[in-house]
Amino acid sequence: MVVPVIDFSKLDGAERAETMAQIANGCEEWGFFQLVNHGIPLELLERVKKVCSECYRLRESGFRSSEPVRTLDALVEAEQRGEAVAPVDDMDWEDIFYIHDGNQWPSNPPEFKETMREYRAELRKLAERVMEAVDENLGLDKGSIKSAFSGEGRHEPFFGTKVSHYPLCPRPDLITGLRAHTDAGGVILLFQDDQVGGLEVLKDGQWTDVQPLAGAIVVNTGDQIEVLSGGRYRSAWHRVLPMRDGNRRSIASFYNPANEATISPAVAAGTGGEAYPKYVFGDYMDVYAKQKFQAKEPRFEAVKAPKSSPAA
Repeated sequence: MVVPVIDFSKLDGAERAETMAQIANGCEEWGFFQLVNHGIPLELLERVKKVCSECYRLRESGFRSSEPVRTLDALVEAEQRGEAVAPVDDMDWEDIFYIHDGNQWPSNPPEFKETMREYRAELRKLAERVMEAVDENLGLDKGSIKSAFSGEGRHEPFFGTKVSHYPLCPRPDLITGLRAHTDAGGVILLFQDDQVGGLEVLKDGQWTDVQPLAGAIVVNTGDQIEVLSGGRYRSAWHRVLPMRDGNRRSIASFYNPANEATISPAVAAGTGGEAYPKYVFGDYMDVYAKQKFQAKEPRFEAVKAPKSSPAA
């Protein structure tokens, strides 16, 4: 099985219908697809790779003294003493930081802020074009998902970026790169490493590589798209494996609802008849923060508003 690769430039041409069908298939069958010819200049992507790699080099010593490294070292030492050891299942072999409009960004390298500001502007536009395609495929009015995410225009949707590195791991059998999870938000756009793999998506009970592809942007749908689509588009479980043979770079941008936005199904429930609740996204995030690596169905149940008692 291969994660779908879609030529996004054909969305506005003679092959529009076919391209829309490919996007629908990616959302419905996979929850993941890759976009090529997406309109983001390759020169900008090269600059993003450069500044993020340089940023990690400045942070690398910090990772080397981090809890995952100390924990893995302790396991290896115990093994060398002849003790039985078990893989760690509650932490990730990952160095991360977040950037969004309201927090402080790294100042080094000097080009980081300008490059990432330009990149995020391009990614945000691409996310909104993808959302409009999803609107159309679901039979919704253009801009419906964006409107829902903004609380019908009253709030600003959240757009954040997670810059991750998964350094080479001497014992990938003892720790995870990033534990399996679904994403909480809306549309996620990932600029992943084109040399070092490790990202996998769960498809039909089988873990499948999201193959590295130079210049591509990986798109996946989060829990909020599942709810808005009434279960027609499922958020997909995915994970990152630790690798022995390289330092994996990963830059994920999340186009999410505003915390104040109310989310509920915008189309009829999916074929399984699942009923999704109506809730405030900030409340969902409070639950997600505690249950990220657990099944998503209890998260939906946890934010379901209690039914009012019948009148006496």
